[in-house]
Amino acid sequence: MHNTTRAHAVDSRHAWLALAVTLLLMTVGSSGMYVVSVMLPAVQAEFGISRSDASLPYTLLMIGFGVGGVVMGRMADRVGVMWPLLLGAASLGLGYLASALSGSILVFAIVQGLLVGLLGSGAAFAPLVADTSLWFEKRRGLAVAICASGNYLAGTVWPPVVQHFVASVGWRQTYRGMALFCSVTMAALALLLRARPPALQAAAPGNPTPAVMASLRPFGLSLGMAQGLLCVAGTACCVAMAMPQVHIVAYCTDLGFGAARGAQMLSVMLGFGIASRLISGAICDRIGGLRTLLLGSALQCVALLLFLPFDDLVPLFVVSALFGLFQGGLVPSYAIIVREHFPPAEAGARVGTVLMCTLMGMALGGWMSGKVFDLTGSYRAAFLNGIAWNLLNMSIAAALLLRARRALVPQPAR
Repeated sequence: MHNTTRAHAVDSRHAWLALAVTLLLMTVGSSGMYVVSVMLPAVQAEFGISRSDASLPYTLLMIGFGVGGVVMGRMADRVGVMWPLLLGAASLGLGYLASALSGSILVFAIVQGLLVGLLGSGAAFAPLVADTSLWFEKRRGLAVAICASGNYLAGTVWPPVVQHFVASVGWRQTYRGMALFCSVTMAALALLLRARPPALQAAAPGNPTPAVMASLRPFGLSLGMAQGLLCVAGTACCVAMAMPQVHIVAYCTDLGFGAARGAQMLSVMLGFGIASRLISGAICDRIGGLRTLLLGSALQCVALLLFLPFDDLVPLFVVSALFGLFQGGLVPSYAIIVREHFPPAEAGARVGTVLMCTLMGMALGGWMSGKVFDLTGSYRAAFLNGIAWNLLNMSIAAALLLRARRALVPQPAR
């Protein structure tokens, strides 16, 4: 028993092996959000619908993905991460199979939102990020960054693979193949994550530690108020983040460089985003989640400002690379903040809630930037709108950091 406890300790060899399994699970489980985009032209052609109607499945999938992170995160808090992952494996398999059998765009969209998004991919992001944060102390930032990079890795691996099979055997047969592969792979990997994180044992109700007691008043605020501020901050930073990510292709087209150059620019941005997550994770281990969030937010604001004076091709590639390098570590830092300042037993639900708000921020930012462009006829105002939201994020991060520092100062005896 004693040896088992040591083997499953924080920062142990088991923790690193679990992280490797988690990275694979994240890569497989996050496939849904990238596959549907590749399938879009074929689905549109088969059902004979407009591009906006063909985009509905992606919208519902992302909404389900965000809500699923909260639902599955709460489930992981109660019974461990293995069970929501097994449910996610079954749901993803059924979702892909039902997608292959869909007879209308409405059925296809509902399947994407419910089975693929909410119950499938929703089990493979927030619960895994939260669980990873509970297995590490010394290298928590780096571990969470590696885990979260699986989402970007999925975006690198799956689109070319799926495109090959769509061209070879069609989109329906491709979905059937993915149903078998993803469900079996996810279920097998999930069984390797039976052990519960040791941080939950330390946080047991009968043995509250000083750190757990302090987590009941994060930043000197109520749990609800602190959670609310993090949700607003997450929304704001991702509204700003969405401006270049969603509109860089259209921006390049308007400047006369063409959509192909814009797509290359987006690839550069996301590629540097992977490096950013790993670098930010290492930084986080040295300075903490709040300082990493504030640093990343400030640098993202600088990159957004650099889009304003430069509109030539080479400078835009450089600024896009800088933007990717600066923004990639922002979202994982919220998981670290939750782990550092909130009760460990609630990590899954609270991480899921904040990450859901970051997804909603991306959705809102993408739409809002397009609306601002429609009203002004220029992306300059859209960039300025993104900068304003970025400043809101920075102000919240700075205020929480100040409150956290004050909470560490011993109060004079009365």
